[in-house]
Amino acid sequence: MRLAAVDLGASSGRVMAGTVGPGVLSVQEVHRFANGGVRVAHAGGSTLHWDILGLYRELLTGVQAAHKAGALDGLGIDSWAVDYGLLDASGALLGNPVNYRDARTEGVAERVLESVPARELFDVTGLQQLPFNTLYQLLAERDLSAAETMLLIPDLLNYWLTGVRGAERTNASTTQLYDVRSREWAVDLATRVGIPPRLLPPLRDPGTVVGTLLPDLAAELALPELPVVAVGSHDTASAVVGVPAEPGANFAYISSGTWSLVGLELDEPELGDAALAANFTNEGGVDGTIRFLRNVMGLWVLSESLRTWEAQGTPVALPSVLAQAAEVPALSAVVDIDAPVFLPPGDMPSRIRQACAETGQRVPETPGEIVRCVLDSLALAYRRTVRQASELTGRPVDVVHVVGGGVRNELLCQLTADACGVPVLAGPVEAAALGNVLVQARALGADLPDLAAMRALIRDTHELRRYEPSGREADWALAAARIDPKVVA
Repeated sequence: MRLAAVDLGASSGRVMAGTVGPGVLSVQEVHRFANGGVRVAHAGGSTLHWDILGLYRELLTGVQAAHKAGALDGLGIDSWAVDYGLLDASGALLGNPVNYRDARTEGVAERVLESVPARELFDVTGLQQLPFNTLYQLLAERDLSAAETMLLIPDLLNYWLTGVRGAERTNASTTQLYDVRSREWAVDLATRVGIPPRLLPPLRDPGTVVGTLLPDLAAELALPELPVVAVGSHDTASAVVGVPAEPGANFAYISSGTWSLVGLELDEPELGDAALAANFTNEGGVDGTIRFLRNVMGLWVLSESLRTWEAQGTPVALPSVLAQAAEVPALSAVVDIDAPVFLPPGDMPSRIRQACAETGQRVPETPGEIVRCVLDSLALAYRRTVRQASELTGRPVDVVHVVGGGVRNELLCQLTADACGVPVLAGPVEAAALGNVLVQARALGADLPDLAAMRALIRDTHELRRYEPSGREADWALAAARIDPKVVA
């Protein structure tokens, strides 16, 4: 079975051609393209948008290329969460989707919490409080009167491919408008905060065949009327399918990319007061699982540092600066990588220097020192989050699986093992694409009855790298205390 996996990230997208069969699982990149925010000025200032039509064009180009290389049997789309397009009653898009990093939601969450307490929001949705959650974005819209339907990014693209509207549950669960217990839209909550329930489209499970390519579109692209499958359309949901954990293993996962999603796979949501206080989230996973996790500021800070140096006329090659970072003494300087200052685009090296100065640490100056600070700080955030997840659920963690682009960063993988104090199994890099094609394949008839079968196929067909901890956990505890004196080793 040959399948196209469209995997859209916040900084780049790609179309992968996947092959699935007995003892066979592979993906190959056939088309890659840039993604990112496009800032547009208007009378009231400016707004950071996504170029959704450009993404759609690249998607079609990639699917065509994949089909030319070998006839396709289906396609599925996963992407980042929370962002959406609004359709009018005719199904026309009302405007370019706004990028979650736009400042329009400033202060919105605080206003909502005045009328709906955080405890109540969490009890219904199980969601981590993030300023860009879909609930807050919708309330930041200037006017919803013309909007008939909200479609999250993968669902919008599926609609353009098939003409069928809907919302896949793993991504719907990230909106803060989804009831994590009933697995339905939280209509009462939406009404209470002022969001018209008409905006919430019918829900569907991952593995549902949405429809087939519209006949005119298929003819225009010289493609067959392919089935389009709603996969785990939040890219982390697909990536967690691609975590090659052994059955019964006490594992944590880190889906490492622009963001790092760090957590455990549960059967039921964890909605206790401690989970709320720790700002953990309960998002839907494939086969009714729960992704109990926290968003950690991932490789975004590193990529923005590289972009800053290039813009300043002193470009730095990633392999070279990682080699320099490896020579810098461990934990020379660390920052709270999840601090709000690191969320928006901008001059990350200057922000890192300032954060180190404010905490009385030696200020990193060279690119190698700054990158080492970023990677040590990321590993500290992973340590904190893995330990919190274990404490909140009462589940031990004996191994951490790292999947996604961060697998290629060998220094970060080793630092993660050192910081967490347990082995790290790194790989596969293409976990999201693999999870995407596995869910497609099952929907289209492959003998993959459950997650265990899917993960067994990954282990049988992909090589993993193991990193052992250094045994210097006390050093990491002291470093954590530098940025948060309340930390206890």
